Amino acid sequence: MLQISQKEIQDRLHFDNPWWETSSIEKRYKDFPRRFYFKSFHELIIEKSINRAVVLMGPRRVGKTVMVYHSINDLLKEGILASNILYVSLETPIYTGLSLEKIVNLFKSEFNHDRDSELFIVFDEIQYLAGWEVHLKSLVDSYPTYKYIATGSAAAALKLKSKESGAGRFTDFLLPPLTFAEYLSFIKKANDLIIIDHSSNYKTPDINKLNKEFINYLNYGGYPEAVFSTLIQEDSSRYIKSDIIDKVLLRDLPSLYGINDVQELNKLFTTIAYNTGNEISLEALSKSSGVSKNTIKKYIEYLEAAFLIKIVNRIDITSKKFKRATSFKVYLSNPSMRAALFGPITSDHEFMGAQTETAIFSQWFHSKSIDNLHYARWKHGEVDIVFLDEVMMKPDWCVEVKWSDLACSDSRRIKGLIAFSKKNNLTNTLVTTKTISQERIIDDITVKFQPSSVYAYTIGANILGKKYFKTGDIGHLTER
Repeated sequence: MLQISQKEIQDRLHFDNPWWETSSIEKRYKDFPRRFYFKSFHELIIEKSINRAVVLMGPRRVGKTVMVYHSINDLLKEGILASNILYVSLETPIYTGLSLEKIVNLFKSEFNHDRDSELFIVFDEIQYLAGWEVHLKSLVDSYPTYKYIATGSAAAALKLKSKESGAGRFTDFLLPPLTFAEYLSFIKKANDLIIIDHSSNYKTPDINKLNKEFINYLNYGGYPEAVFSTLIQEDSSRYIKSDIIDKVLLRDLPSLYGINDVQELNKLFTTIAYNTGNEISLEALSKSSGVSKNTIKKYIEYLEAAFLIKIVNRIDITSKKFKRATSFKVYLSNPSMRAALFGPITSDHEFMGAQTETAIFSQWFHSKSIDNLHYARWKHGEVDIVFLDEVMMKPDWCVEVKWSDLACSDSRRIKGLIAFSKKNNLTNTLVTTKTISQERIIDDITVKFQPSSVYAYTIGANILGKKYFKTGDIGHLTER
């Protein structure tokens, strides 16, 4: 039987690392806009005081490989020799069956590197190597002067194995889909559509133009490649569904968790996606999808592990959690997935409200505080988003999400928000609107009204700017 020769592997390594000959990354990567995450990611790569590998994780097609190339480009600019940088995609068939150590040894012999050289080694899509976490930890321990960067699409599965086997040796870095702030930056319209007032609050000089881009963001703006491709925008279902959703549901999750009935998983996800932003129950999911409740629980864990969805738990009007929660809200990690599955939406679409809520919630996927978010519902009312202080078990703030201006003139439409605020002594609350910005006092509660598109921008811009919400201050974010 024919075997892949060492020369063929070395030729492939040269093909995958063009900077060995050109001292530069390819132009298509160099010209691509940088994620807002890039600076903090690159700082981890050049960090020398701690001997740790960087594990870059996130869903498919969010720009992990491009961000790695951008980092390689900066390493070259910073004076690192091109021959000291290795990039290997473990998804490439020619590397199948090769251990990480074997690949490193081939790299070392190619340039006569010794064990004390300053090397930067990237293993892209590392989840394709069984037991990767054990092999990577061994390399980190064996070659402390080498910097290892691993990427993978199965975010939570990678994180679990990273914590189990790489304790003290791996630093996890999560890259989610684009925020609305990043989307506007990518299309170079942030400066025209967003301004900062004297109180450092974000506003827009043209709410209609901003809302137009917000709807574009809902339909295709979560994925960098789609932002720049008219072809993808015109047929997002083919790109996002086949290349992002289907590969996760039909390949990644079955291989990671041994799922046999992929059609069952696909049917469940479709049901969940259609109901993004809505409250659902295991009972209703089971009836709608035809999947047993115990199986649904496992599948939901897998879908969260793949960073496709986020489950949000319910509290009552007194902010107490339910010991036996039978209902919960589910959100897609990015609203573009729903548009890909069921078609794009317009400003007056019947699902615009649910998509707006999904978009606003999805901005929080970029924050460690996402697990503090809940929704409140009781017999006579509900509130869409409540930030719960897990230490004090008290809410800091709450938000009612609307794609309408009616609540600005009719307070009955937000009576649940007012009741919750009074019950929990919250003096400042927020209601999102379609176009109106104003502030009113309703039943002694100061209610700020802000367009949903502006609020979505505010969350993403400030979280990525390493700013955090103060207690009782929803719109204006300040440094912790």
